Amino acid sequence: MGSWQRYNLNVPSRNYKTVSFLSDYGNKDEFVGVVKSVIHSIAQHVSIVDITHGIKPHDIRAGSLALARASQYLLPGVVLAVVDPSVGGDRRAVAIEVNNGEYIFVGPDNGLLALAIAMIGDVTTVVELDRPDFHIPTYSSTFDGRDIFAPVSAYLCAGTPIKELGTPLSELSLQPGLMPISNFEGNFLLAEVLWEDHFGNLQLNISEDDLKDFGENLVIHIGDKVRTVRRVNTFNQIQDSEIGIISDSSGLLALCAFGRSAADEIRIGEGQQLKIENGSSVQETPTMITIKEKP
Repeated sequence: MGSWQRYNLNVPSRNYKTVSFLSDYGNKDEFVGVVKSVIHSIAQHVSIVDITHGIKPHDIRAGSLALARASQYLLPGVVLAVVDPSVGGDRRAVAIEVNNGEYIFVGPDNGLLALAIAMIGDVTTVVELDRPDFHIPTYSSTFDGRDIFAPVSAYLCAGTPIKELGTPLSELSLQPGLMPISNFEGNFLLAEVLWEDHFGNLQLNISEDDLKDFGENLVIHIGDKVRTVRRVNTFNQIQDSEIGIISDSSGLLALCAFGRSAADEIRIGEGQQLKIENGSSVQETPTMITIKEKP
């Protein structure tokens, strides 16, 4: 690795014990293990928590939402997030201190970090990671997770002050996160699928408060297809042929089925839009169908 390890500093500063790590690297290749090894070669005392490495490749929005869902449960320390389709390009590499050092987020400035930071607290310091003394020397520009973000995360854990790692930036210059907002169009609530989880539940960008004037039964419109769904409190309240809508562990509403995949049954996925109507306002009962893929 050359001489880069000589910068293993022990400067009087805050020493972090945890790096929480999210990426789209997957677990098939060596990428995750290499990043962890670089961190431990500089800061042997650090525990690394894997938030997830199952983000769809290059899907900044999915990574941002996953990090935001996890944010309130993360241990104080360094949060390393890498979903970086523009790696090696003109996007900036940044470290962002939050709540006077309770957390430091490290990653690309592409909107990936923004939602989680907004949920955790206030930005106090931002630097662009442009000081190569704290990077691994390399001729490549394709693996900044290894060459920039991992060593910087480790140096922060070893006590290096954030301001030594790069040039100060204004918080206002950071790329914002994008969160789709629901709205009403007449009697319809317009919503969007944020996330399909491992079980096929479909998290929407709405909460119970958005449905405060709606009854137990709802009608969802997906294009020219319709389906009745029922508001429930637990999965086992859903009948075999039903789709339910439930308040999920993040406090948002999700379409779900009991022991089945709602996503497979109604054939809708992340980023798709739907309309929700109060079932009691429908004069004629719509035909109940399961939406199938076109042959």
